[in-house]
Amino acid sequence: MNTTLAARALLVAALIASVAACNRRDEEMGPAQKAGAAIDEASDKVARKLEENLEKADKAGQEVADAARATGDKIEDATRDASRGLDETTNKVGKKVERAGEKIQDAARPD
Repeated sequence: MNTTLAARALLVAALIASVAACNRRDEEMGPAQKAGAAIDEASDKVARKLEENLEKADKAGQEVADAARATGDKIEDATRDASRGLDETTNKVGKKVERAGEKIQDAARPD
């Protein structure tokens, strides 16, 4: 019986040792886990940078669109002003031509 008891004790000790050896602490990472963590961290960093750059690009695009809209408004205003000026000039020229025609008619009349 002593042999059986000793064998059992040895078997239990070996079983406990093997279980203890298989259960690594969570803090200890193997090389594959370390590589995976590094890849995750690098991809997170790239994603953050990409998001920042996209936000900057969106902001720049909005600023360009706003500037284009403002420029378009200024061009529209300038065109409207030029059109008004052209209308006024046309009216003034028309009046001068009319006066000149009246003077020519007056000069052509026999007294």
